[in-house]
Amino acid sequence: MASEQSLANKAYWEAAAAQGPLAPEAVIEGVDIRWTPLSGEPGGVDYLEVDAGGIRAMWVRPKGAADDRVIFYAHGGGFVSGSIYTHRKMVGHLAKAAGCRALLFEYPYAHAQKHPAQLNAAVAAYRWLLAEGIAPMHIAAAGDSAGAILTFGLLQQARNNRTPLPAAVMILSGWLDLALSAPSFETNREKDAFFTRDVVEWLASNFLGDGDPRDPLASPLYAKLKGFPPIFLQAGGDEALVDESRMFAERAGQAGVEVRLDVFPDMLHSFQMMAGRAPEADDAIQRLADWVQAKLGIDPMAGEGA
Repeated sequence: MASEQSLANKAYWEAAAAQGPLAPEAVIEGVDIRWTPLSGEPGGVDYLEVDAGGIRAMWVRPKGAADDRVIFYAHGGGFVSGSIYTHRKMVGHLAKAAGCRALLFEYPYAHAQKHPAQLNAAVAAYRWLLAEGIAPMHIAAAGDSAGAILTFGLLQQARNNRTPLPAAVMILSGWLDLALSAPSFETNREKDAFFTRDVVEWLASNFLGDGDPRDPLASPLYAKLKGFPPIFLQAGGDEALVDESRMFAERAGQAGVEVRLDVFPDMLHSFQMMAGRAPEADDAIQRLADWVQAKLGIDPMAGEGA
């Protein structure tokens, strides 16, 4: 049974569904006001904005964290909202638990620029991170929701350009199939108020423009996954997108990729945003941290600062 604290995430999505269509500026502002407070403030974490190769970014540095290990994080928001500011606290919890730094980066909203502008920003920020001297074996790429599209698009671009891939991947409630083939759109229709088929179809078309919803750079489910680093997927059992994670995990396993999928009962989309407030989110963050420490060779004691 879901904890009382976790119901704040359900209330957020129900309120978003009740709002109906809004102008882009109103969507961005509303998300800033209502999504950001879901996360508790992690203690002992500093934030520093930087220019990452022409991309606005933010270092997330917990006290005592390893400077040479980095979580490279793509925030979610359906390409219509979300930012390094809405996600800094949740990523702060993750970085603190893992005992390393994180780099959050910005990318254009879809009403301003269509795909692949967002992927181009991710690639530019990743190249900057490598140029800063961070070894790829010490980088974990991560993202939630729409950030999954950028994370797996980055891996494909890096592989195609013979750029070193990161050592590991963490995906939280990933949006992985813009063709909307997941059965959970129907099976979880009564549980997930916001992510209806109509809403997700609109978000996909807004992002793609005239693009193909099965373009592997936009829909990771259709990508060639062979050679990808180990992947940890998390999803909420009640979210409409949960079967996308199940389908992706199956394809990754078939491609010989090490993959782990944890589905959290009674949880909705991006429930990890409640880190610091809800036990389910804290559990999810700790699982990610424990997993990525082993992949990046982080001393577990490094995550205990402040």
